[in-house]
Amino acid sequence: MNYVFDYIMIPMQIIIIFFTLYYFIIAFFGIWRRKETKVLTPKHNFAVIVAAHNEEQVIGQLVENLQVLRYPREMYDIFVIADNCKDRTAQVARNAGATVFERFNLEKRGKGYAMEWMFAKLFQLKRKYDAVIIFDADNLVHPNFLLEMNHSLSKGEKVIQGYLDAKNPHDTWIAGTFAISFWVTNHIWHLAKSNIGLSSVLGGTGMCISTDILEKFGWGATCLTEDMEFTMKVLLKGIRTTWAHDAIVFDEKPLTFMQSWKQRKRWAQGHFDIAARYIPRMIYEGVRQRDIRILDGVLHLLQPHFLILSTTFVLASYFYHIVPFYTNIFYKVLPLEVWTVIAVGQYVLPVIVLMMIRANWKSWIYLVFYPLFVYSWIPITFLGFLHRNEREWSHTQHTRSISYQEILINHSSDFPKENLLSKQAIK
Repeated sequence: MNYVFDYIMIPMQIIIIFFTLYYFIIAFFGIWRRKETKVLTPKHNFAVIVAAHNEEQVIGQLVENLQVLRYPREMYDIFVIADNCKDRTAQVARNAGATVFERFNLEKRGKGYAMEWMFAKLFQLKRKYDAVIIFDADNLVHPNFLLEMNHSLSKGEKVIQGYLDAKNPHDTWIAGTFAISFWVTNHIWHLAKSNIGLSSVLGGTGMCISTDILEKFGWGATCLTEDMEFTMKVLLKGIRTTWAHDAIVFDEKPLTFMQSWKQRKRWAQGHFDIAARYIPRMIYEGVRQRDIRILDGVLHLLQPHFLILSTTFVLASYFYHIVPFYTNIFYKVLPLEVWTVIAVGQYVLPVIVLMMIRANWKSWIYLVFYPLFVYSWIPITFLGFLHRNEREWSHTQHTRSISYQEILINHSSDFPKENLLSKQAIK
């Protein structure tokens, strides 16, 4: 050790190098798809559940959309949880044809508690279902969604996440960059991990969970990011979350920067909360079982910690150029050429994804602002860490009332190429 600070800075650099290579290598497994023969015969019964809190402006369009999916209507039922609603959400959902359960509990607020309550109601019904599908009230759903989930269940998959697309990718630059971030994540994270057999992560909507899993392990996910909590809960039991690339759900993206800020801060708070509660157990079980999927889940939970660590190192490196106070090992571990490829790659990968999905020209304009969106995660993550113990749920208001046909007409070029073909068939 040449400097006193080397005892801190060298381990920090080793961790940064490891995570950087990990993300970079994983990403490249997401630029292709495995070919497979799909099971097109409907076999499974579904309970389609929509969690709604004061969503009268958007719930009607979703329920109407769900009524006409390409799946035998007698093989799925639509349930809406009107959770602590003060508006006409329940009435609008009933008028559209859904079975509505109204819940009022101001002490246990939030989607996680609402889902726990709804599952208890569901299991009391005479009719039994093979799986539950979970959507948010602001969503719209591709007609083939249930067919795709039917195929995944027929392969023996138990916990499945669908493709998270954007309902309003051209409304504002925030909605546009948010949409790009989801498209990129769909490919270089979810699809990539699916291609190499690792576990994906539930995304809060477009989720399919086998009822036998819920009956065996329960829901029990009531924090700010209940989707991630359930992912890690079942991963500890050896059940990975799989990825259904053609099961598409269109999610409403925030219109303003502050809406985006509040939503992402809540996600960051929940992420840190889950990391603190699950990482020790996952490291123990991953090592004990020699299960790389569980250990990979640990790396996922460490993402915000890595962002804080790398940001701290970047700030320290500015002082290094003034007064060297540690040994820089980056170029001793890997040559400059490799770091150049990695540096360029983080900007090239989003371009590759937009080319793969044949993005609309407006999305290419929003790509200019994408780095601003990405780097805004830095202060959000720090705030999420500082407020990680606060679990007060906050609602994201949804106002974009759009029909599925409007998505087809206005945004069809944004969809992945392989999905664009299936949508053209319904015209």
